[in-house]
Amino acid sequence: MHELSIAMGIVKIAEDETAKANINTVTKIELEIGTLSGVEIDSLNFVWDSAVKNTVLEKAEKQIFIIKGKGKCADCDTEFNMNKIYDCCPNCGSNFKGILQGKELRVKALEVI
Repeated sequence: MHELSIAMGIVKIAEDETAKANINTVTKIELEIGTLSGVEIDSLNFVWDSAVKNTVLEKAEKQIFIIKGKGKCADCDTEFNMNKIYDCCPNCGSNFKGILQGKELRVKALEVI
């Protein structure tokens, strides 16, 4: 379950940013997570409380924005929605593609007091 290490990384980002601003409490954290990122949202939610205990995120509201997968075929230039990283082009069936979006895993915003 690599979601625990992901959650700990998010905590580190929040602690680094709040330390720079000389702030001790985060009231809200916004995350962007792509459907092709490999992050299981349910697992992240499961480990979240343990990861944020006794940190600046302990009392923060967590909001997750899901970024849907999108690819572009390298053979026919068709842009298409992707549910899995290995989806092929629906137009020509090619497996050669560039991923345009869906691999995101970022802290979008921290709301502080």
